[in-house]
Amino acid sequence: MGTTAPVTVADWLDRQLQLHPADIELGLDRVRVVAARLGIERAARRQLVVAGTNGKGSSVAVLEALGRAHGWTTATYTSPHLVHYNERIRFDGEPVDDASLCAAFERVDAARGEVPLTYFEFGTLAALDLIRRAAVDLAVLEIGLGGRLDAVNIIDGDGALVTAIGLDHMEYLGPDRAAIGREKAGVFRAGQPAVCADVDAPATIAAVATEVGAAYRERGQDFDVGYGADGWVLNLGSVALDGLPWPVAGAQHAVDNAAGALALMDALGWLPGREAIDAAITARPGRQAAGPGSGAAPGGRRRSQSRGGGGDLSLARRAGVRRPGARRSGHACRQGSGGLRRGPRG
Repeated sequence: MGTTAPVTVADWLDRQLQLHPADIELGLDRVRVVAARLGIERAARRQLVVAGTNGKGSSVAVLEALGRAHGWTTATYTSPHLVHYNERIRFDGEPVDDASLCAAFERVDAARGEVPLTYFEFGTLAALDLIRRAAVDLAVLEIGLGGRLDAVNIIDGDGALVTAIGLDHMEYLGPDRAAIGREKAGVFRAGQPAVCADVDAPATIAAVATEVGAAYRERGQDFDVGYGADGWVLNLGSVALDGLPWPVAGAQHAVDNAAGALALMDALGWLPGREAIDAAITARPGRQAAGPGSGAAPGGRRRSQSRGGGGDLSLARRAGVRRPGARRSGHACRQGSGGLRRGPRG
């Protein structure tokens, strides 16, 4: 750690960059060792895992909004962030404050001992530690890269959603959509609902679901989407929801993402009433600003919403800047000078 201990969020992020010789090292063994030392077995009373190439962030936002409609306290873990690292960990929609985040970083650092952790693994363990301590009713956790070997996958979700599959991080996940889909389906669990929202899902996703014994639902097979003059329609098999509002993003992919989230909540028996469903669909995703077509019906062509799919693999991050008005605790964490920092690999 050197002669100076980390004090600010920015200090801690710099520290994490020095703990592992590789930017990315997929695998769960090291993360599980540290998680056990931290007492992390479950993240929350209810916990959902979201994997995929495109659409994870907006799917997380819909799932969280549906949970809050029940009056549940919620936590989300997503990556990357747009401006402040704190955005990755939200409680009831609000980013975690610096003091709590620094305290979690301290606990992870103490628990890991000599175990090397990547930047993403360190941050994931801090997020899970914070969420566990908050004892929320629902945690929605986004996979950073792939699924099967991603640090988030130490958590056994009560349900899992795989969004659209594209050709992302082929050097880690495989040469084609079939191989990549198999990796992302690694978040499925035996006996638990598992949903794939991809309109052309690789057959490997259903194959993994069968192998592990998940209760699998697939877009086009078990649920599907249609369009009408007054909105879109989601056929869930046992019930059809018609006249659904267009999501804020306005494009077809936003409808696809919302459909997958609703299908998962239906499979879990957690769908709220219709008014709450409409509100969740039109909630603004946490990492996405409304574009020029906000609120418009989707057109025929799909717009890519790929963010690179790998959590910490975007080109630039802002890190360690305390959000205005965030609460301080008595913890020694202080605001750093902030500024633009190059993002590490996960």
